[in-house]
Amino acid sequence: MRYRRAVEKLRSLADGCGHTTRLPVEEPFLQEAYVFGELLEGGDPIENLSVAFALNLPPEEVPWCSEPPGTPWLVDMLRLDKGGIAYWWRSRHEPVWNHVIREPVRFWSLAGTDEAVLDALRERRLADLPRLKASPEQVRHRIATDLDRTLARLQTVHQRYWAHDWRREHRGDGRYPENHLWEATHGYLDLLDAANHFREDAENQ
Repeated sequence: MRYRRAVEKLRSLADGCGHTTRLPVEEPFLQEAYVFGELLEGGDPIENLSVAFALNLPPEEVPWCSEPPGTPWLVDMLRLDKGGIAYWWRSRHEPVWNHVIREPVRFWSLAGTDEAVLDALRERRLADLPRLKASPEQVRHRIATDLDRTLARLQTVHQRYWAHDWRREHRGDGRYPENHLWEATHGYLDLLDAANHFREDAENQ
């Protein structure tokens, strides 16, 4: 994807995020949207537009690499499955950054689209972007917290996987129990690998 096309896609995505707030609910499900990765590095072309969405859910309901309840309609509304977009879900009650989502920039919130961010991206003023930076120690702590959460999720899925009621509750919208098992395993192993890398780096310093 060309850089210019990625910025255009990001603006369309911001417009779509705004449309989600029109639903008759007390507090919108989608709270914030961030961009990170290749686009912020000025690559041209880029492989994917990487974005993260902060949801109005408690952290324990948004474990790493999961598809929390309520997100399928967001995927459809924002056309996230049409190609060219890599996306992650996060809880609005915790920092959006982690070992993968590095120095993210918020481009949409309930206050609306951040036009200054989109203008800076369009004009390639990458140094002007308000990046959210975390120290190595903060990232290490985030990995540890998320690792515990994903392990608990994996244990729950493993224990209930063959239970009839659990399998029935976790089937629908094109998803099956196998999807939940894969996501729980993938999320845990990804964080375990990140934790091991951090430990090895610390030992080598």
